[in-house]
Amino acid sequence: MASSEDLLRRPLYVFDLPRQLLDTLQFKDDVPAREAESSQEERPPPPSSPKQDGSPEGSPAPTTSCAFCGLTLGNVKSQRDHVRSDLHGYNLKQKMRGLTTVTEVEFDKLVGDLDESISGSDSSTSDEDEETDNDRDSTLTALLKRQAKLSTPDANDGDFVTKKRKRGSGRPPMLWFKSSVLPTNTSLGVYRALLTDVEQADQSNVVKTIHDRQLSPKPPPILNPDGGVALPNTTTNPHIFLCMIGGGHFAGMIVSLAPKLSKRSTGGDERQATVLAHKTFHRYTTRRKQGGAQSANDASKGAAHSAGSSLRRYNETALIADIRGLLAEWKTRIDTAQLLFVRASGTTNRRTLFGPYDGQILRTNDARLRSFPFSTRRATQAELMRAFVELTRVKISEVDEAALAAAAVAAKDEANLKNIAPPNRPTPPPTQPKPSDAEIEALHHTTQLQALIRRSKAPALITYFTTHHLPPTYHFHPSSAQQYHHAPTPLHLAASINSPPPVLAALLTKLHLDPTLLNDDGKTAFELAGDRPTRDAFRVARHDLGDDRWDWEAARVPPGMSRAEADARAERDRKDAETKEAERRRGEVERLEEMEREAQRRNGEVREKKMGKGKVMGVIGMGAEKSAQEKREEEARGLTPEMRMKLERERRARAAEERIRRMGGGVGGGGAGR
Repeated sequence: MASSEDLLRRPLYVFDLPRQLLDTLQFKDDVPAREAESSQEERPPPPSSPKQDGSPEGSPAPTTSCAFCGLTLGNVKSQRDHVRSDLHGYNLKQKMRGLTTVTEVEFDKLVGDLDESISGSDSSTSDEDEETDNDRDSTLTALLKRQAKLSTPDANDGDFVTKKRKRGSGRPPMLWFKSSVLPTNTSLGVYRALLTDVEQADQSNVVKTIHDRQLSPKPPPILNPDGGVALPNTTTNPHIFLCMIGGGHFAGMIVSLAPKLSKRSTGGDERQATVLAHKTFHRYTTRRKQGGAQSANDASKGAAHSAGSSLRRYNETALIADIRGLLAEWKTRIDTAQLLFVRASGTTNRRTLFGPYDGQILRTNDARLRSFPFSTRRATQAELMRAFVELTRVKISEVDEAALAAAAVAAKDEANLKNIAPPNRPTPPPTQPKPSDAEIEALHHTTQLQALIRRSKAPALITYFTTHHLPPTYHFHPSSAQQYHHAPTPLHLAASINSPPPVLAALLTKLHLDPTLLNDDGKTAFELAGDRPTRDAFRVARHDLGDDRWDWEAARVPPGMSRAEADARAERDRKDAETKEAERRRGEVERLEEMEREAQRRNGEVREKKMGKGKVMGVIGMGAEKSAQEKREEEARGLTPEMRMKLERERRARAAEERIRRMGGGVGGGGAGR
């Protein structure tokens, strides 16, 4: 028997559930999560379990919801897209004004006369992308302006939407189930829209309905003798019809409900959807920046006479003809489809699909007609396939129902307390405790000392310490701050930034700061020193103060050394550095001279190839002496700009050295000349 982890390892398909899970499936009639989703009150969303956050691709999709709009969303990305939608923005405005929120069906009714697409933007854009953020903002703005015009002085509550609730508007979009082979806090969710109206009404037999709707996977198609594959029979193969229209985009698809078996690259079986037919159209019909269809603008402001308006009118007519022609071509498949999922926002888009017109295929009174119970994006083939996967995939919810019910009761009590409290009274921000005079003074000392140490002001440091009578064990304030974890004392700070030896000498020998103090890492100030002069300053201070002044072994300072020894060591290091630099320069000069000779050799070979050997000097002014500029140009010929700059710098350096040598020996040379 497979464990619960094995059952939930791969995504669960509604019409092809594992037999072990199907035999133990039970309908959950009282689910606090469902009640929280269907409630119209504003409640905080339930805390998501760690497994739901950042689930890898291919794992069962977690459930999320929006308490404002009463929607259940498939994943975090869908929830983010919904937050950017007009429906969520409109309900947020309603809540801020203390008015009643609306459902998705009611919102579609409100924006019906605006004839604008509210589908949001797809991740892939084109050169003719007209659905910008300005369009979405204009849609919401137009709806709010229309609300202000329709409101009357008697309508104080602002509830201008119809009170009659449409079919299914008050029911949650998900049906929840449980199984004995799964943990008690794990629930399985199926979209209600996948069932017919009769099946939804009879919830006592909903498990039997799920049993009857199971379909066995289809084997891979067999190749014909001519190498082709026979198309599946749509009359006997259960399938559904999906289409989206908005903003000049149309996408339609007919998908089989029976999964198709295929082989993975790793060797296992994989279930895939079988697309029986698909088609997309796109026409430039929406006005840029202003938003809305051209026909809607003509109806409200009169017909425009620009070239763009004429093009948009033609494209609207052509798009309607293309869509209706496609529906007529798919009539047999649409008539035999079990369900019809349609998204058409706006009067023009609904009129395109539902007419009335001659040979009408889709009708608004069709019992199979459904809307997508989640937010969708631009009408594309990829979006339709995503919607199909979202519809037919079983949702996995791991929520502690007892904790969720307690949170709902607590939220309700909190809402009642807010209603009792006086309205429009802002909550005062939490007041920070006022620091005492001693804390203010300690902060001032910390700021001043750090500035003096970083600027290497040794005399000012001595004066500040003696004036304010600071102890040798002084620590920066506040001592618990993270910024003083590495350097909590002035001596630690001076050693960590490699302050000059006079600053360290002033802190150690004049102010007698304690070098044995440790930071939070257990290191002394000497261990933070980053170069030899800083470490030598500690050794000189040990020599000057004596071994009895501090426990130098605890401070990890090596044996002391005199100032003369430190200076001699610094002078020796300086000479060694100068010697290394001179050797480096000499080697660089030799390398450049070698490169110069190599360049001259190559130039000579090139001249010999062009003019012949021994003919150059006989042709061009033999014996004529070249100027210094000509010599320099000839030497630099064939070198790169970087090589020329290096050669020029070395030439100038040699000339400067020669002038200095002559100036040093000028007295002797002058006596010899007289």
